[in-house]
Amino acid sequence: MWQQTIALILILIFIFRLTLLKKKGKVQNNEYIFWMIFWSLAALAMLFLKQLDTLLIDLGFSGSGINFLLYLAILFLFYLIFRLRLKILNLDTKITKLLREIALKDSDNNTEK
Repeated sequence: MWQQTIALILILIFIFRLTLLKKKGKVQNNEYIFWMIFWSLAALAMLFLKQLDTLLIDLGFSGSGINFLLYLAILFLFYLIFRLRLKILNLDTKITKLLREIALKDSDNNTEK
C-alpha cells in the first residue's frame, strides 16, 4: 500500500512540474495533453491495482498487475527511444544539408572576390 502512495505522490509531482513548464511556455499544447493523459492513466493504474490484478487473472495472465504495468512501461520507453533516434537522425540530415549550403555560399563568395 505504501508503494502505491509513494507512486501517486511522484505522479502528482510530475503533473505539477508539467503544469509549471506549460505555464512558462516550455511545453507545447499537444505535448502537455499527451503527458497529462499518460500520467493520469498511470495514477488510475496505481489506484486500481487490485482490480487490474483480477482483470489480468481473468484474461489468463499469470503475473500481477504491477508486473504488467512494468512491462508496458518498458515497451513505452523503447518506443520513445526509437522515436528520439528517428528525430535525431532527421535533425542530423537537416544540419548536414544546411552546412553544405553554407559552405557552397562561402565558396561562391570567396571566388567572386
